[in-house]
Amino acid sequence: MEYPVRKTTRLTTIPYDQPGSYFITVCTANREKLFWSPAQPPAESVGADIIRPQHQLSKIGQVLDQSVQKISTIYPAVKVDHYMIMPDHIHLLITIEPHGEVGGRIISAPTKGIPTIVGQMKRAVTKAVGRPIWQKGYHDHVIRNDRDYQEIWKYIETNPYQERES
Repeated sequence: MEYPVRKTTRLTTIPYDQPGSYFITVCTANREKLFWSPAQPPAESVGADIIRPQHQLSKIGQVLDQSVQKISTIYPAVKVDHYMIMPDHIHLLITIEPHGEVGGRIISAPTKGIPTIVGQMKRAVTKAVGRPIWQKGYHDHVIRNDRDYQEIWKYIETNPYQERES
């Protein structure tokens, strides 16, 4: 029996372990809302806080947050520039630094690529949670220039407001 070949979403001309910035979105399986606790306004809130309550991370969201914060420790040449945990997905803006000095240390060996970094994060969260929670694969976008970087940063920053309105 032949299994269907999964179509790749990776750009074949881009080595995903090279220096540069990458925008990554990873979703939960079936878009299950696991990462935010139910939104509730604080008892003392008045005005706009009642209309737009602040989100709080669920226990699974906290595990994800800790895993993201460890990425730069595990991969010294990788910097998580910005990220946002949403109810059913996470946005990451990751930069792979050129070989050489990173944080005062000399890095001469090549770093791991985006697939390894994302896979490690997904495995760590899955293990901590005790069950599979992720959709297969992830969406990636290679940042092409400073304007692209700034637009992605703004999108990540404003995405929670879009979520509340929908």
